[in-house]
Amino acid sequence: MAENPWPAWAQDLSQKYYSGAYVQFILHENVHDLVPLRRNGNVEFLSLKDFLQKGMFAQRQIVFDYDRGGGLSFSTTDMQGDFRSALSGYDAFHGTNYLAGLPRNPDGVMNIIDNYLRLRLLDNRKIAFSISYAETVAPAGDPQSLSAEDRNALVILKRWAQNPTFLRQDVTICLIAENLLEVNQSIVQHPGVAPVAIPLPDETERLEFIEWHLKQMPLPAGSDVAPGQLAALTSGLKRVQLAGMLAHAHHNKIALTAKELGRRKREMIEAESGGMLEFVQSRFTLANVSGSAAAKQMLSDAATAIRAGRCDVVPMGYVLCGPVGTGKTFLATCFAGDVGIPAVILKNFRSMWQGQTEANLQRVLALLKAMSPIMVIVDEADAQLGDRSSSGDSGVSGRVFAQIAQFMGNTENRGKVIWFLLTCRPDLLPVDLKRQGRAEEHLALFYPDTDADRLAMLRVMMKKTGVHLASPEVEKLFLEKAGSMSGADIEAILVRASMKSALEQDAAVDAGDLTSVLEDFIPPSYPAEIELQTLIAVSECTRRSLLPEKYRSMAREKISQRLAELRLLVGE
Repeated sequence: MAENPWPAWAQDLSQKYYSGAYVQFILHENVHDLVPLRRNGNVEFLSLKDFLQKGMFAQRQIVFDYDRGGGLSFSTTDMQGDFRSALSGYDAFHGTNYLAGLPRNPDGVMNIIDNYLRLRLLDNRKIAFSISYAETVAPAGDPQSLSAEDRNALVILKRWAQNPTFLRQDVTICLIAENLLEVNQSIVQHPGVAPVAIPLPDETERLEFIEWHLKQMPLPAGSDVAPGQLAALTSGLKRVQLAGMLAHAHHNKIALTAKELGRRKREMIEAESGGMLEFVQSRFTLANVSGSAAAKQMLSDAATAIRAGRCDVVPMGYVLCGPVGTGKTFLATCFAGDVGIPAVILKNFRSMWQGQTEANLQRVLALLKAMSPIMVIVDEADAQLGDRSSSGDSGVSGRVFAQIAQFMGNTENRGKVIWFLLTCRPDLLPVDLKRQGRAEEHLALFYPDTDADRLAMLRVMMKKTGVHLASPEVEKLFLEKAGSMSGADIEAILVRASMKSALEQDAAVDAGDLTSVLEDFIPPSYPAEIELQTLIAVSECTRRSLLPEKYRSMAREKISQRLAELRLLVGE
């Protein structure tokens, strides 16, 4: 049997159509990309609308597309002529003048389409049409809040979805929308409508497109990425983005190197995510982490497993907790520098507009899946990710929580999408996100409490800030005067001392600079909050070996009692 030439999503649509249960489909996700059309041993890449018209529905007798801005466009001039002929008869019967120009409102156009379909189905014509940017024709929202024309359009779409004549005869209707959540849910959830997701191209599909494109536009001299390497390094990109990258290099004679490729990919992914993902470029590795030896070793083991291809033994995710200034973000970015896979920070995806928050998150999660293996850092995770509660925000937090929890709990993503939830209040994270099978390892970080730890932290912060001390004696002075400080405090002291040194035109920070800054430095004073965050980290930690010695043998009842006292003290 010959191999099916259609993409997998097109085969899925075809199977659902021939089941006899559906005539209406919603194509969503990667709908603005190029689609391969294979015929007669050749392949060409077309827009989705052209693929439907010239490929899937090429044997239909009437094929057209409608979008709110551009109006109707037919596959051939003969089809357009047939429609104008029918429209002329409509005008003559109803006393209208639509032949001179169709109505601007979608429900008016769809009523004309409805009349045209019924007329041509009497002649047993085979018909297929698409509605591009369907979210502008059937927008999300409560039907009561929609305009009259939007409500009318919804009624027409629902009527088409369950029209028995359409089901008996050869009619296919494709609604095209990038984000399913932006389409009215009464259409999405209609029993006569079948959503069909068009995924981003995988590595094999990217390689096919790259090789096809390079035959027409070879890369300029000096390019050091082979097609296979290019396909492997461009996960998460669309074919149309690859085409733009390759054409830019070809026409401008700019060598496409691995470094240039990485830069362009970061720009494209960040733009595609609408600024909701930010790539992490870490110049540090776990070797630069001071203290937290047990946590560091756990992450080092995970990095080794990932590099060895043993994703099946890697935790689904981590909670990094501990009081402010303990280096949670630094540890996560160091792991990113060590592990050898892309890492992104999940930025604020919430929006003031109804339904946009969930749509933003859906886009981000689709990108993460396409870019796997990938590491995702969520700072202030207790505030970002929401919970099951739906009070005060029309249920947005609950829906966001459900989307994230479902994605994080998908075991197919183990070792492919690794979550790092960073928070100083892990007790505020929903239990469903930090249970086994999601962010299952809870790593607690604490302030350095020995001279050896403080000295190691000082040296790490020196490397991070680029500050140089004039002599080893300055380190000793620091240990004498520093007391108990967080990594953030130490970094602040080094920056201030470096500024003083620079103003005095010294080559390095000397004892006078450091003494002056230490005597002037007043660390933020919120001891109750710090103790609360520390004890919460102790109670949340999933491994005894990660705890400082003084907490390992502390009775849980004592910790719980002290936590209750501290919560009253800070007004919780």
